[in-house]
Amino acid sequence: MKNILLAILAAAAVSVVGCNKQKQAIDNQAEATKAELDRQKDAAEAAAEHGKEQTDAAAKVAKADIEASKEATQAQLDAEKIKADAEAEAAKARVDAEKK
Repeated sequence: MKNILLAILAAAAVSVVGCNKQKQAIDNQAEATKAELDRQKDAAEAAAEHGKEQTDAAAKVAKADIEASKEATQAQLDAEKIKADAEAEAAKARVDAEKK
């Protein structure tokens, strides 16, 4: 009878230890999964921040290009205006010269 009782207690102890190991393994797996998800979340946030920085930089370059183009166009139009004024003055001088 003692042997049977000892065998039942030993089996119960092994069963409890086995369950605890399984529960610990499950907990460890859950923690590893959460850690991996946190790492992926951090990587996604870093990628989004990098993307924003790249977009901001590209926008600044595009704005600078637009501003440079505007200034170049304005300078060309100013030069054409000065040329038109000079041509008009030259034409007036020719008219004056012909009348004299």
